[in-house]
Amino acid sequence: MPFLDRLQRWADDRPDETAVVVAGDHLSWSGLRDAAAALVPAAPAITVLSEQNSTRFAVAFAAAVAGERQCAVLDPAWPQQLQDGITARIAGTETGPAHALPGLGTELVDGPPDTSFLIGLTSGTTSVPKAFTRSRRSWQESFEASIEFFGLTQDDKSLAPGPLAASLNLYALAECLYAGAEFHSLDHFDVGAAHAAVSHDGITRLVLVPTMLRLLSERGLAGGVDASGIRSIICAGSKLDARTLEAARRWAPNATIFEYYGASELSFVSGAGLRPGEPVEPGGTGIGKPFPGVAIRILDDGGAELPDGSDGNICVRSGMVSNGYLWGDDGQALRCFDGWYTVGDQGYLSGGTLHMLGRRSDMIITAGTNVYPHEVEMALASVPGVAAAVAAGMVDDLRGQRVVAGVVPSHGAVTATQLRSGIDDVLTRNKRPLEYFVLTELPLTDRGKISRQLLLDWVARNDPRIRRLG
Repeated sequence: MPFLDRLQRWADDRPDETAVVVAGDHLSWSGLRDAAAALVPAAPAITVLSEQNSTRFAVAFAAAVAGERQCAVLDPAWPQQLQDGITARIAGTETGPAHALPGLGTELVDGPPDTSFLIGLTSGTTSVPKAFTRSRRSWQESFEASIEFFGLTQDDKSLAPGPLAASLNLYALAECLYAGAEFHSLDHFDVGAAHAAVSHDGITRLVLVPTMLRLLSERGLAGGVDASGIRSIICAGSKLDARTLEAARRWAPNATIFEYYGASELSFVSGAGLRPGEPVEPGGTGIGKPFPGVAIRILDDGGAELPDGSDGNICVRSGMVSNGYLWGDDGQALRCFDGWYTVGDQGYLSGGTLHMLGRRSDMIITAGTNVYPHEVEMALASVPGVAAAVAAGMVDDLRGQRVVAGVVPSHGAVTATQLRSGIDDVLTRNKRPLEYFVLTELPLTDRGKISRQLLLDWVARNDPRIRRLG
C-alpha cells in the first residue's frame, strides 16, 4: 500500500503530531505506526475487515496491507449472512488466506507497486456484490492526482463523517496518511458531532456525500455554527443540487466546493471546483474536466470514437484503473476498448467538459425513446422551488415504460403545472415525466445515494413520504 512508507516518514519527522482522530480519540503518527507494526507479523495474506469507525480501524487497515498483503473492507451494517458469503468467497480465491504469498514479510512497509492490496466491493445489501482488485500503484497515482486537484496540504484537517467502509471515506483516510495531513471521522454520522468537530477541531476540509453536506449546511446556518475556516469541500456520489450548493456556500463562504465523477473500478475521471464568489451554472449535466493523468473519450458499443455532443460510453485511459474482478464479472460491468475502460456510464463531451447522463442500466425506454433519469433530475432541479428531484421508469403497457418523477420542494408548495412549464424548453416531449410526486425526503440507499427503485416502491405501496400531484 503506497501510504506505509509515507507513514514511516511522518512518524519519524513528526512523531507526536496527530495523524487520526475518530470520535475524539486521537492517534499520533508514531502511535499509528507502532500499533500497526505490532499487528503485521500475525496478519494473514488477506484480511477481511468489518468494523465500525474507530482509530482501531486505521491501525488494522494499515497492518492489513503491509508487504504483499490484501484487505477487503466490508460494511459492518451488511447482514451477517452476506458478510459470511463474501468471506467464504475470498477464502476460496487463489490468493486467499489458505495460499500464503511469498512477499508477506513482517515489517510495516509497502509491497511492490504492481501487486494487489485492496479487494473492493460494489455496494449491495441483498446479494453478494462484485469484487475487484486494485494495485498499489493505482492508488499512488490516484493520491498524486487528487492531492493536486483538491489542493490537499499537510496543514489541512480533513473530516470525512461517513462510514470508513465506504470507498469515499476509506480513500480519504489513506490519502491523508499519504499526504501527511490530519484525518478526522466520527464513530457514526451525527450532525451535532460533525458541527462540534468543525467548530472546535479546526477542520479545513470536508469529504462527504451531498445529503450529508445539505444537513450540515442547513442546520449549521440555523444553529449559527461557524464554518468560515473550511477551505475545501469534496462531494461525490451524485451531482450537487441547487439547494445544497446554495446552503453550503452560505455556511462555508470561504470554501471551494468540488464535485467529481468517478467509479470504484476507474477511480477519478473528471471534476470541477466552484470557488468562493464564482457564479453558479444552473442545472445541467456537466461534471467538469478530466482529472490530472486521465484521458476521456466517448465510444460506441463497438469501440468507435463519437464526436463532441454525441452520447455514448464514457471511457477513460489512466493508471488509476483497477485490475478487474475477482468474481461477478458479467463482461459488461468493466469493459475495455483497446486500452479505454468503461463501467457503462453514459455521457458526452462538449468543449472538453464531461456531461454525465447515467448508467445504461438506469436508462428508461419509453415509446422508443432512450431517457436517462439523471438528465430529467438535473432539469427538474433547475426549476424554481425544487430542492432535489429523482426520476424513474414505471412499467407501462402502451409505452413499455413511462417517466415519473418525485421532487422535494425547497420551500412552500410546488405544482405539476410549475414543473411541466419549468422543463418545457429543456427536455423534449418524450423525456418529460408523465406523473409527478411530492416527496418529504429523497429515496436513498444506506450510502446516501439516490435509489430510483425505492421511489417506485414508494409509489407502489402509497408510502406516506410520497404524494401524487394532480
